[in-house]
Amino acid sequence: MNSEKLSKRLEAVASFVEQGAILADIGSDHAYLPCNLVKAGKISKAIAGEVVKGPYESAVRNVRKKGLSDVITVRLANGLEAIQEFDGVDTISIAGMGGPLIASILKSGMDKLQNVKRIITQPNIHSLSIREWAVQNGWKIIDEQILKEDNKIYEIVVLEKGQAEYDELEMVVGPILLKQKSEVFIEKWKQESDEWKRILAALDNAGDTNEIEERKKQLQKNIELIGGVLKH
Repeated sequence: MNSEKLSKRLEAVASFVEQGAILADIGSDHAYLPCNLVKAGKISKAIAGEVVKGPYESAVRNVRKKGLSDVITVRLANGLEAIQEFDGVDTISIAGMGGPLIASILKSGMDKLQNVKRIITQPNIHSLSIREWAVQNGWKIIDEQILKEDNKIYEIVVLEKGQAEYDELEMVVGPILLKQKSEVFIEKWKQESDEWKRILAALDNAGDTNEIEERKKQLQKNIELIGGVLKH
C-alpha cells in the first residue's frame, strides 16, 4: 500500500472523517491516512502520532516526500500525548490495533478529549472493549462498519459525545452492525461461534476445576447469545 491509494480498511476509516476536521491519527505508521486526507482536500491540518521510532521516522519521510510538512505534524509520543492543546484537534482516528489497546489509549488520554467531537476507531479484535469504554465515559456509537480485506474481517466504531444504553448483544456485536446484519457480519459471528464450540468441546475433556467450569459457562452463554443472531 502507498499513500496515493489507501487500503480498503483505511479508506473506510477516512470516510468517517468530516470535511474540514482537524485530525490526530494515533499509531499513524507511515502517515498514509492524514497524507491521503490532506491530498483529497478533506482536511487542511493533521497530527500523526507514533510511539515506535521506526514507523515515526517513516511517517516523517513520507510527509516530507509529499511536501506536506507544513500541514501534517508528526510526533513521537505515546497515545494521545501526541496531541497538544494548541493543535485544535477535533477528530481522532486510531486504527489497526486491538480493541483493549485502543480503549487503554483513550482511557490514559482522557484529558486530551475535552474539545474532541469525534473518535474513529478500527480495532483488529475485541471491539467490545471500545464500546465498554464509550458507555462508561459519556460517548455514544454514531456509526459502525464491518468489512473484509485480504481474508481478514475488520470493524470500525465511530463515537461522539453523548449518553446511550446498549444491551449485552449490542455491546458484543455492535448496535448498528446488528441492525444491518451484512454478509460479512454473519460470517464473522459464525466463525466466532464455531471457535467457541470447538473450545467448549476441548474443555469437556480437560478436567473439572472451578476455572474450567466458569470458562465453559461463559462460552455456552456466548454461543447462545450469538445463536439468536445467526438464526435470522
